[in-house]
Amino acid sequence: LFRITAQRLAHLNKCLMNFKLGNFSYKNHPLKLGELQGNHFTVVLRNITGTDDQIEQAMHSLREIGFINYYGMQRFGTTAVPTYQIGRAILQNNWNEVMDLILKPRPGAEKGYLVKCREEWAKTKDPAAALKKLPVKRCVEGQLLRGLLKYGMKNIISAFGIIPRNNRLMYIHSYQSYVWNNMVSKRIEEYGLRAVPGDLILKGATAVHIEEGDVDNYSIHDVVMPLPGFDVIYPKHKIGEAYKEMLVADNLDINNMRHKIRDYSLSGAYRKIIIRPQNVNWEVVAYDDPKIPLFTTDLDKLEGKPLPVLPTDGKFRALKMEFSLPPSTYATMAIREVLKMDTSIKNQTQLNTTWLR
Repeated sequence: LFRITAQRLAHLNKCLMNFKLGNFSYKNHPLKLGELQGNHFTVVLRNITGTDDQIEQAMHSLREIGFINYYGMQRFGTTAVPTYQIGRAILQNNWNEVMDLILKPRPGAEKGYLVKCREEWAKTKDPAAALKKLPVKRCVEGQLLRGLLKYGMKNIISAFGIIPRNNRLMYIHSYQSYVWNNMVSKRIEEYGLRAVPGDLILKGATAVHIEEGDVDNYSIHDVVMPLPGFDVIYPKHKIGEAYKEMLVADNLDINNMRHKIRDYSLSGAYRKIIIRPQNVNWEVVAYDDPKIPLFTTDLDKLEGKPLPVLPTDGKFRALKMEFSLPPSTYATMAIREVLKMDTSIKNQTQLNTTWLR
């Protein structure tokens, strides 16, 4: 934050919900995009039922082998219309579909006013009438409706442009992530957890293919796969073809990822297929009360709160795990590897309610 005093920031704590600001310091140089080295996580998995051997095995595997570097479910949104579908429609230049996917009624839990707004839109296709049903105008739906009101239904591209750029790009990045997740599953299914000729590795920022005679010099931890775009190369084995097939099925040309609108042209990037977390530690703790915290948060430390006192022989067991991950990797995917089970919101909330009853 530029030229803001710590006092002014600390003052916000009176009105912030569910998070606190603190531990400030002044620096002469700003933080810039790309400077994040990673994130350190402390996660508690409660009410575990596995044996100590199973826990040790799972955590050793996480530390030594790692996990498939999938994009986490949060990348694809939490509603009935995944963000990658909207991204695909943008790349196809299908603007009526973009408008429809964002505004049409959708099943699942949504705020009441959004349901009313969507119903109005489905009935009248009138942006002004739909906006009237929307008290919160800053959501994507509200911004698109304002755009349609301003530019008219024949100029959806300009109307969509009212949505902040980061939000618009999120949709097409989500489509890239969706392709990448699918392709990495195929790659591991086809060739397993070893480097094979035709795979890609990075030399500096440049991707090169692994040649037959070179394959013993690399492991699965060196292998990267591309996010589709106009400035990447693809593996030289079956998976290179699979990329093309997937994009053809979506009416996209892998050899022409430039878009009429420059913002939506995809240059692509490379991503490691397996990530080994750093600083992995874990312990199993016993507890009786499901509502007491099992470790001290950063806030507890700042406020000088003591460590929670836990029973040695509690009714429940929890796995407390810590690990560090590089930027753009998902702790949810590391946890999924440890649990060997579905970590979607729907599945996890069902678990919570059954054992808390």
